[in-house]
Amino acid sequence: MASTSDFKNGMCFMFKGEIYTIKSFLHVKPGKGPAFVRTKLRNVKTGRIIENTFNSGVKVDEVRVERRSYQFLYKDDMGLNVMNTTTYEQISIPEEMIENADLMKEGQIIEINFHAEEELPLTAEMPDKVELQVTDTIQGEKGNTASSTALKPATVETGAEIMVPMFINEGDIIKVDTKDRSYSERVKK
Repeated sequence: MASTSDFKNGMCFMFKGEIYTIKSFLHVKPGKGPAFVRTKLRNVKTGRIIENTFNSGVKVDEVRVERRSYQFLYKDDMGLNVMNTTTYEQISIPEEMIENADLMKEGQIIEINFHAEEELPLTAEMPDKVELQVTDTIQGEKGNTASSTALKPATVETGAEIMVPMFINEGDIIKVDTKDRSYSERVKK
């Protein structure tokens, strides 16, 4: 059992008969009345995000979670096929489990959280930034390429489309933020 003072981002617990993970939380101590914790929770099975307020000191049933590294192999009609990097065991997970999965290329290492007792995959996360090669983009106009404020669409090697500065050309390797799909920087060759 854990209480609201133990809350942290990523913590998993049973709530209303289902497993939820904490996306964000805020301890609030109003001038009048008891303290409480405002949370955003993500249902592990459905991916639905709900908001809930817990009174301070409320006990929740924490779910023991193990974090394991997996390598992305390929995508098929069953979902994403990944391989455990230590045991070489292969499993398939639903594509909806990973946010911005279209930024993932073969060989990418991801972290999967498992329910320790049931060996059930709960959540999967990509690294914060990934390096991808630009395969298609329009040519930047002369005089417009020095500024990084003007953006243009670009397709990367995984087929995903992101917005990049005007000075990025086909063949460039760029870092992309996996949380908001934004351009981060150009990788030096």
